[in-house]
Amino acid sequence: MKIGIVCYPTFGGSGVVATELGKALAEKGHQVHFITYSQPVRLDFFSDNLFYHEVSVSDYPLFEYQPYELVLSSKLVDVVKYEKLDLLHVHYAIPHASAAYMAKQILASQGINIPFITTLHGTDITLVGKDPSFEPVITFAINESDAVTAVSESLKEDTYVNFPNVKKDIQVIPNFICLEDHKSENNQCHKKMYAPNGERLLIHVSNFRKVKRVEDVLRIFDVVRKKMPAKLILVGDGPERGNIEKLCRELNTCEDIKSLGKIVNPEQVLSIADLFLLPSETESFGLAALEAMASKVPVISTNSGGLSEVNKNGFSGYMSNVGDIEDMAKNAIHILKDDATLNQFKINAYEQAKKFDIAKILPMYEKLYTEVLAKNKILVK
Repeated sequence: MKIGIVCYPTFGGSGVVATELGKALAEKGHQVHFITYSQPVRLDFFSDNLFYHEVSVSDYPLFEYQPYELVLSSKLVDVVKYEKLDLLHVHYAIPHASAAYMAKQILASQGINIPFITTLHGTDITLVGKDPSFEPVITFAINESDAVTAVSESLKEDTYVNFPNVKKDIQVIPNFICLEDHKSENNQCHKKMYAPNGERLLIHVSNFRKVKRVEDVLRIFDVVRKKMPAKLILVGDGPERGNIEKLCRELNTCEDIKSLGKIVNPEQVLSIADLFLLPSETESFGLAALEAMASKVPVISTNSGGLSEVNKNGFSGYMSNVGDIEDMAKNAIHILKDDATLNQFKINAYEQAKKFDIAKILPMYEKLYTEVLAKNKILVK
């Protein structure tokens, strides 16, 4: 198959999943074309089947805001025609699904049939999508998609609640990880850089937005470090960075916290951690938690959104209500209290992650592609 993938190329979960999906499809022999405004951060070109097409938006004085959706639609038309794509897979509803629909109509006027699949990832439905000004467009684009997937049952239900006029059947295909990328090595030397005296090492990875409740991470850590020697690693950056720095000074925890900024591949730092903290207000899935579990790191999380489909309470970690710092700290201390308990949770976390290995998820996408092409009577050469 020749597949066009449209995604945001940044550090967010949707871009990561779309990129890893494309790379896996390329390894299976499919030809994959990424179409976006910059090269995805996780994209490399160690495959003859991977291609990247940049969507370039010109800076015209006439436009206060550049018309990215229109330029993207035109680029999709160009790539589909000249690369002879079989289908498009767009990740994130805004503006990718509506751009794909426009491209489909333009191509249809030229006698070319190009089906498109829309994958919903989260904030396109639960945050941005709640803006009433987007509702008609999102609803229309979802209903006009040839197929729609969501990364969790929670997100599927949120879509139907937030967009009552959506009539399209939504198929749940969960996010995934490649377990091969999380092969743990003996990283004790690296761990000593951050925990030189054998302290328990906690970690948080996110884009530091309010919804991630990173301040709760610091407060949980503050309770833990008063019970046992501990260090905290923060991976990521974003609008809450200043508040976090201010809070660590108030709590007098700065000497025990290391901020590493944005990291393209977090596997190495995850492999030295003992516990992952994810106290988010909501998560459509919780890819960061899954990546931690794949590195044999148990997870303390909230029970909001799709997290309950990823983190198994009392097995791969624990879940608490949003904002319940006391309960999350208590659970963290329970996991970290002795090596035997911690090691068992590490084993359990990896077992839970196995359920989401790409080897199990990729065939679900390939099956969906085949079904969509068959419905559109497109024969893949």
